[in-house]
Amino acid sequence: MNIAYLLTGGNIGDRLAHLQAAKTAIEKDCGIITNASDIYETEAWGGIDQSPFLNQALKLQTHLSATELLHCLLKIEQHMGRERIIKYGPRIIDIDILFFNMDIIDTNELKVPHPQMQHRRFVLQCLNDIAPLYMHPVLKKTVAQLLAECTDKLNVHKI
Repeated sequence: MNIAYLLTGGNIGDRLAHLQAAKTAIEKDCGIITNASDIYETEAWGGIDQSPFLNQALKLQTHLSATELLHCLLKIEQHMGRERIIKYGPRIIDIDILFFNMDIIDTNELKVPHPQMQHRRFVLQCLNDIAPLYMHPVLKKTVAQLLAECTDKLNVHKI
């Protein structure tokens, strides 16, 4: 059994309904969600003027490999209407793999741990709810430490 930490988010349409639909689809198609963070409203990251996001971290038990999980999550995004038009642009749903076991994966298709997570307060805040003591396998710091050191000043608040 593999353990993956995911981040879901979106800023188009009924954001809360989209997060719930993604969560339901992940459990149906990918594995068992054993923990979920609170939901946070976050300013958009990436320098593009757009509506705030809702984000939630999930802990998933899965029999899928990391690559199989990625493909499953991409299918869910596509089924929900995700279009990849503008990098960091508005989206109905985004599902990222933050951690997969303690694996370090660096391929053209998948990078785990998520390579930018330590720079994004919205990721760390959500993840800190469910895994504050989880050790980043590359940086050798806990999620709580990474959050405390994060210099991202974008607004993140629990809804």
